[in-house]
Amino acid sequence: MKDSIKIALIAMSGIRAENPELMELGLKLPKFLERAQTLFEMPSLSLLTLAGMTPPDIEIAYREYREFTAGEPPECDLAAITSFTAQIEDAYRIADIYRARGTKVVMGGLHVTRMPEEAAQHADAVAVGEGELLWPRILDDFRHGRLQPRYLRTFGKSYDFTQSPMPRYDLLDAEKYNRFPVQTSRGCPLKCEFCASSIMLTPRYTHKPVERVIAEIREIKRRWRRPFIEFADDNTFADPRYGRKLVEAIAQENVRWFAETDISVAQDEELLRMIGQSGCRQILVGLETPSAEGLNGVELQSNWKYRKRDFYRQAIDRIQSHGITLNGCFVLGLDGDTEEVFDIIPRFVEETALYDVQITVQTPFPGTPLYRRLLDSGRLIEPRNWRKCSLFDVNFHPKNMTATRLEQRFRELIQLLYTDEAITARHRRFIQVYGDAFRKPPAEYCAI
Repeated sequence: MKDSIKIALIAMSGIRAENPELMELGLKLPKFLERAQTLFEMPSLSLLTLAGMTPPDIEIAYREYREFTAGEPPECDLAAITSFTAQIEDAYRIADIYRARGTKVVMGGLHVTRMPEEAAQHADAVAVGEGELLWPRILDDFRHGRLQPRYLRTFGKSYDFTQSPMPRYDLLDAEKYNRFPVQTSRGCPLKCEFCASSIMLTPRYTHKPVERVIAEIREIKRRWRRPFIEFADDNTFADPRYGRKLVEAIAQENVRWFAETDISVAQDEELLRMIGQSGCRQILVGLETPSAEGLNGVELQSNWKYRKRDFYRQAIDRIQSHGITLNGCFVLGLDGDTEEVFDIIPRFVEETALYDVQITVQTPFPGTPLYRRLLDSGRLIEPRNWRKCSLFDVNFHPKNMTATRLEQRFRELIQLLYTDEAITARHRRFIQVYGDAFRKPPAEYCAI
């Protein structure tokens, strides 16, 4: 049994597109990659949460990949590594360095959960499923020298959020961050074909008690002055009853915050009113496409998004009329869309006065229904080129255009939507239409 243990929790940070032309565009038009960079540069809430479950006699260091790309990863007794799919090859390289030293490695996260056999080639142990259910057993086994090759959650069991520990925000360098993740829910009641979020980790949609969420926000406020809170959920307001309780509590905390949800939030006027008055700076909604043909079949359980297609414009107007800036997210390359969608999206953005817009390429992440369907039909170009799972690279044969044409039109749309002039015009249009709904000066919104 080990008396003294040092664990390095390593998050794979940073954003890249495999296509060099896209990376060059990202440098010229930084707003194009802004949302992705925000996601990849925030601290890993999953690792900070596991740190909160770790006994106090174990020494813990939280490190991010970008800190030591040119050097060696930190010394430790056990390296715990999590990674998004696009960075998994780098994660494997770090794991291999550790194992060559004789250091034990455990890997987990979405990619590892879906590709455990692959990850096992680079790790002494892989965690399949929600980390909170597995971490105590992993620690106990490591302490007693009996680390197992694979740790699986009990079938059908999901983590009880009432038992959530306080994430170890104290492990973060206070100078490096001003935006912090807090999780209020896990999973999603919808089942979109391309979704590679926490729905792949948990069998059901579940909430964290509001009082625990507020405790985490207060812990962040205790350590950072005026932090920006990002709710690390797939669909924060899918349950409006919980949403109203959450927002009512947040309104008392005097923080700025951001969340992702679906278009159904617009059906609850009272919730929108509360969101608009509670410090919310923006919500992101996955609109996917303005095209009815493109929406058809995106949501697999009840074709819900297709059935809501005629509500989109009204929903955008309702949300932004309550003093909430909306970031509309569109996915290019859907089977139902033709090249016409590249002309429809800019018109839709202009007509609806969307404050912000995010565009990505349909991405077949491993383990998703989309990946399986495209693999079975021979439409994946490089089935195991994980670097192309960036949300910006094309790694499949689209149905109604060539892959080359999708890449070309995607680049053209980037150049149309993300110039400084286009962004300024979009924000001015938004203020012209919705300025009366806001008590804050327009400059504050232009700095979101």
